[in-house]
Amino acid sequence: MTSSQPKRFLLAPLAIGALIGVAACGSEPPPPLPGVTAFTGATVWDGTGSAAVENAVMVVDHGRIAAVGPVDEVEVPPGAAVEDLAGKTVVPGFINAHAHASDVMGLETGHYTRENLIRQLGLYARYGVTSVASLGGDGPEAAQLRDEQDDSLDRARIWIAGEVISSGTPEEAAESVARSLALPADFLKMRVDTNLGANERVSSETIEKVMELGREAGKMVTTHIFYLDDAKEVLRLGSGLIAHSVRDQPVDEEFLELMKEKDVCYVPTLVREISTYVYAEVPEFFDDPFFLKDADPAVLEQLQDPERMERVANSSSAQGYREHYPIAMANAKAVADAGVTIAFGTDTGPAGRFQGYFEHIEAGEMAEAGLTAEQILMSATGDAAACLALEGVGTLAAGNWADFIVLNESPLEDIANLRSIDRVVVAGNTVPGSGAE
Repeated sequence: MTSSQPKRFLLAPLAIGALIGVAACGSEPPPPLPGVTAFTGATVWDGTGSAAVENAVMVVDHGRIAAVGPVDEVEVPPGAAVEDLAGKTVVPGFINAHAHASDVMGLETGHYTRENLIRQLGLYARYGVTSVASLGGDGPEAAQLRDEQDDSLDRARIWIAGEVISSGTPEEAAESVARSLALPADFLKMRVDTNLGANERVSSETIEKVMELGREAGKMVTTHIFYLDDAKEVLRLGSGLIAHSVRDQPVDEEFLELMKEKDVCYVPTLVREISTYVYAEVPEFFDDPFFLKDADPAVLEQLQDPERMERVANSSSAQGYREHYPIAMANAKAVADAGVTIAFGTDTGPAGRFQGYFEHIEAGEMAEAGLTAEQILMSATGDAAACLALEGVGTLAAGNWADFIVLNESPLEDIANLRSIDRVVVAGNTVPGSGAE
């Protein structure tokens, strides 16, 4: 669009009526437009892969983006509230394609309540994660919160998978799927792994049954894997998302071709591996103010208990995951280089996997693995939304929800600048505790 063309914006009927009133009043100041805000002056990277737009205008009308673009193409509606973001960078809020909003509080389980879910979703949002795909352990409370998401929302959005299917006969798996569909779940979750030999692997017959039921219900089956051979099997049987890294050996051409042929996305969850062994010592991030602002001192004290640290240090499981971590890192790069779409995810939510903060560790680890800042940003925005078929999120486009992060520094220059949060906005509302309010 050239500067000679009319400036554009879209407004709800209420706002249009207010503009008609302005015309009738002649030169009088326009009346305010309730629910309409123009964010001006920022550099906006919209999550589509297009170049960032400097000095942009984004008009938000009752929680959704009405228009976004350069200042000479998008008009600030008369009467709209105006927020000057000059010098800031705006990116879409992050989507976590593998998270958990669960029953964990501190290091304890057994707290699956509406209040605890809201607490976790608020924590995610304060760190810039504005949408989470909760892949397992989900109940009616989460389904209700999902269904209540409207233009008053000021916490992370949630989508759910219901139960995790990890064992049992095909008939038992079918019963689990039925319970998840009754919520209703947005997708399904299956665990295909032996937990480093500690558990029995789910049978191929059960995997096939779950994939069949997913197809019949029109639900994507997301799959937890560890081994390359398991990943290939679930791809052949119909998995719609590989929800962890392949960690036993380097990915091969057959796997990469299967991923591209089936158009399936790959979620590295690198920080999940770190979480299994990092508490053998006192982690460096325990001194990070960005972490400490939301950390519970009592939980940090528990994690630093000498007996607990010794158990982690002596855990064969923890050391096994540590040993395989370099393979996970190398495979993330290999998958990206092959042109397979990566969806950002962390598997945060279980005890010791700190929601919100660990997403920033994940971004740093992806950079360490060799992904560019733009690849990481795409994986957590437009690509994650496409991988999970989530509507209304992931990109800053007209009609989508106004979920975005306002940053003091550009993450396109350095992914660590994601920590320079000025504020986080969900449905046009500043998330409490995220910065300026």
